[in-house]
Amino acid sequence: MKKEQEIQLDFVVDKLTNSIQNTISGDSFQTEVARFTLKDSKHITVKNGWNFNWKAELKDDAK
Repeated sequence: MKKEQEIQLDFVVDKLTNSIQNTISGDSFQTEVARFTLKDSKHITVKNGWNFNWKAELKDDAK
C-alpha cells in the first residue's frame, strides 16, 4: 500500500465568500472557478512561486 504524503499549507481560511476579498481593505474581487488541467500545470510551477504539486493532485483518483 502506498504511503500518503502529508502536505502542509501556509494559509488560514477564516471565512467563506463568493469572491476573493482583501482582508485589510474589505474590497471584493470578481472570482471565477474553473477546472484545472494538465495543460494549466505547465504554467503553475514552483519556479513561479507555487508550493503545491499540481500534477500529483491531477493524478489523484479520489475526487
